[in-house]
Amino acid sequence: MDIEKFKRLPILGILRGIDVGSVEPLVEVSISAGLKTIEITMNTRGAATLIEKAVATAGKRLTVGAGTVLSVKTLEVAMAAGATFIVTPVLVEDVMKHCVKNKIPVFPGALTPQEIYSAWNAGATMVKVFPSGVFGPKYFKEIKGPFNDIQLLACGQVTPENMKEYFACGASAIAFGEGVFKREWITGKDFKSIGDAVKRYVTGFNKREGV
Repeated sequence: MDIEKFKRLPILGILRGIDVGSVEPLVEVSISAGLKTIEITMNTRGAATLIEKAVATAGKRLTVGAGTVLSVKTLEVAMAAGATFIVTPVLVEDVMKHCVKNKIPVFPGALTPQEIYSAWNAGATMVKVFPSGVFGPKYFKEIKGPFNDIQLLACGQVTPENMKEYFACGASAIAFGEGVFKREWITGKDFKSIGDAVKRYVTGFNKREGV
């Protein structure tokens, strides 16, 4: 993962519970909508195969990472499949140490000020504040008061309507998942609706940046 490239469009799509037949259309529609970065969670059945197919489909058009990584063994499986960054729901110390040692971008999950500080101090590329929706955008402004140098990724109930406030309050990046990659849209092969939903995030960020 090129973290500087990610910061130019700091939007992360999260794929969880998908099947192998959905990978190619989901990757293609995400790319068409302007998305540059996705993660596939490792608690999805056959996650390694899904990552391999996503990487093969995307080529250099999309950065693919692995989420819900809770052990070094799982991390190694994900990296072997082609993942280029790691996301965890909490601070997993041995995973963090492995990523830092091997210069793998890593986004550990945290919520409280102590957890956020500990994750950053352990070497996080960004700290995934999860679930962000519990406290909302203003929580980020409070956190950035004492921790102005910590890079924060908002994950959980971030919408095209409130993402601008998250960024204004100090988020460095945002993530979305099942609110866009809806199970009923995937099973119904309604990839147009998924693409339209992705595009709302990308367009919203670009308008914020004046692109």
